[in-house]
Amino acid sequence: MSLTGAAFAVAMGGNALAAVAGTTLPRRPRRLATGVGMGAAGVAAVVAGAAAMAGRSWGVWLPDVLPLAGVRLAVDPLSGLFLAVTGAVALCAAVYGVGYARPGPAGHDLAGHDPAGHGSGGHGLEGRIAQAMVPLFVAAMLLVPAAASVSTFLVAWELMALASLLLVVAEHRRRAAVAEAGLWYAVMTHLGLVVILAGLAGFAAVAHGETFAAMRAASPGLSPAVRGVVFVATFAGFASKAGIVPLHVWLPRAHPEAPSHVSALMSAAMVNMGVYGIVRVGLDLLGGGPAWWWLLVLAAGAVSALYGILQAAVATDIKRLLAYSTCENMGLVLIGVGACGFLGSSGARVLAALALTAALLHVVNHAGFKTLLFLAAGSVLHATGTRDLDALGGLRSPMPATTALFGVGALMASALPPGNGFVSEWLLLQSLIHALPSGGTLAAVTMPVAVAVVALSAGLAIATFVKAFGVGFLARPRTPAAERAHESPATMVTGMVVAAVCCVGLALVPGPVADGLSRAVAVAAPGPKAVTGPMADAGTLHVAGLPSTMSPLVIAGALLVAVVALVAALRGAASRRAQRLARRRARLWDCGAGPMSARTEYTATSFAEPLQRVFDDVLAPETDVDVTPVAESAYLVDSVTYRARVADRVEHRLYEPVIAAVAWAGRAARPLANGSVHRYVGYGFSAFTGVLIALAVLR
Repeated sequence: MSLTGAAFAVAMGGNALAAVAGTTLPRRPRRLATGVGMGAAGVAAVVAGAAAMAGRSWGVWLPDVLPLAGVRLAVDPLSGLFLAVTGAVALCAAVYGVGYARPGPAGHDLAGHDPAGHGSGGHGLEGRIAQAMVPLFVAAMLLVPAAASVSTFLVAWELMALASLLLVVAEHRRRAAVAEAGLWYAVMTHLGLVVILAGLAGFAAVAHGETFAAMRAASPGLSPAVRGVVFVATFAGFASKAGIVPLHVWLPRAHPEAPSHVSALMSAAMVNMGVYGIVRVGLDLLGGGPAWWWLLVLAAGAVSALYGILQAAVATDIKRLLAYSTCENMGLVLIGVGACGFLGSSGARVLAALALTAALLHVVNHAGFKTLLFLAAGSVLHATGTRDLDALGGLRSPMPATTALFGVGALMASALPPGNGFVSEWLLLQSLIHALPSGGTLAAVTMPVAVAVVALSAGLAIATFVKAFGVGFLARPRTPAAERAHESPATMVTGMVVAAVCCVGLALVPGPVADGLSRAVAVAAPGPKAVTGPMADAGTLHVAGLPSTMSPLVIAGALLVAVVALVAALRGAASRRAQRLARRRARLWDCGAGPMSARTEYTATSFAEPLQRVFDDVLAPETDVDVTPVAESAYLVDSVTYRARVADRVEHRLYEPVIAAVAWAGRAARPLANGSVHRYVGYGFSAFTGVLIALAVLR
């Protein structure tokens, strides 16, 4: 067995052992054994992925595992990229989860354990099942990119969906919002499965084989109509899993309600499987397609990027903010994938490979900083018992490590140098800009719009994470819970540190991933299977218009030197001034307002108010003013309550009417179910007859 196959087998075995430990051992050793097993599996998955990206592909057929078709696995460089990313996220979540499964502060036991024994870390059966589900969830995510046939892929996809659903609803007994989020997620993920099943099953039927190799070979001979139907169906299902607008409504509900290390797995690893499906089916198995396919992908990505970051900018729930940020970043990835397919269809194959390189690099970078941010948000929740930014503040002193690590993640997510998000978004911009001269009239119209979307989303991301970091960590405490905050256990901090180290490494030295990315791109990108341009020279960024190259490490060093020099100059000036003036303590004039308090500071809501006004037509905020008079007179005001809420407009305008129509149809259909067995047999006979007639007509 090759290194790739051996490491993959170790990864699956490690997750299986961790799941067994999660169901059999007592609570204290269970946490450690589960974390060690899943962490070892994560390391093995990284090794398997790296080996595949180095050119050591692997495949196996296990005919006796599943009936009829068996299990067919194959790991090529494209699969290896997603294996490595999933393994790295799993490693961070495993280390973090050892401490997160411990009880939180008294009164708000938030680490997945409650006094009644419910939740992901409790003594009861539900707690054991929830903790065992985490490694099984990771194992399912590793199987998805390794699948090499339709049946294996769909089984792995459904296992991933079911495991993540059980983890989302792990704390449903404690909060009603968890059950609601689980219902939304269950409906959306299985609707996505239905359309993916329809698309892949139809593809396999016309290809006369369900293996990916047979489908890839048969694709050129299919009619454009069949290819188009397959692509649209599978794209809709995969886009739903990736959280692309308007199929995103489950994501900002499910990710915040799941335990935080599970949120990291879902937002940094699971959503990537949607991108993998689009790339694998659209670019690899179907071999690309007409321009309208990829304009659809590009448009969906652009809408998702803008809408997602706008919702994140006005969110006050820190985990909901991060969930909408995931919609934005997956949108940016789809812009790159759409640009790749569009440029490939127009003959600009080198630029197509460059755009796909940028998209896949952003998948890697997003996984790094989103893991760090969700783990840091979980640390805040563990210490304070709240996710509301308006109720936080002042966490810098009691939680210095979490504050510093969240700051690193915020810098990376803001696409500012020297962050790793800057590297991939800059590369994406370069691929879009260079597409203008060679893409024809259609490119001249679409590419500037795509560039504007990427630039605007990057600017809004800066405002979003300045709000999250400044209001949540650097301001004064606004509630007693924030005042009582404390640093998280060492294992939780260690998990965040591992994620931060990965982010910094990707930011400063992106070169080592270049060869692996080029092989992954070679699997799917149209035309010459090699990457040229910005990623060709390891560790350099070719900046358009400049005669020389600038390494991210050089950029970071220059910024560090500039900051140190500025701080030294300011301190020197202050020291010289202190020597000239006698220093004494005195209370500054406060204009008669008294000492500053938390009520005088910006909250997350007030910080986002200007953006909310600018994008009022898009966000459609809801406000409510409730004036309560005193009991003695209706003309005297006792209290005034002001409520502001920015709802998800897509959910309000698109999904609520559909839900209302389905509810009406259900009520109207109740008389049909009167308990008569004869009537039910008649229904079945009528349906069966109708299917036979339809098949006869179609034949």
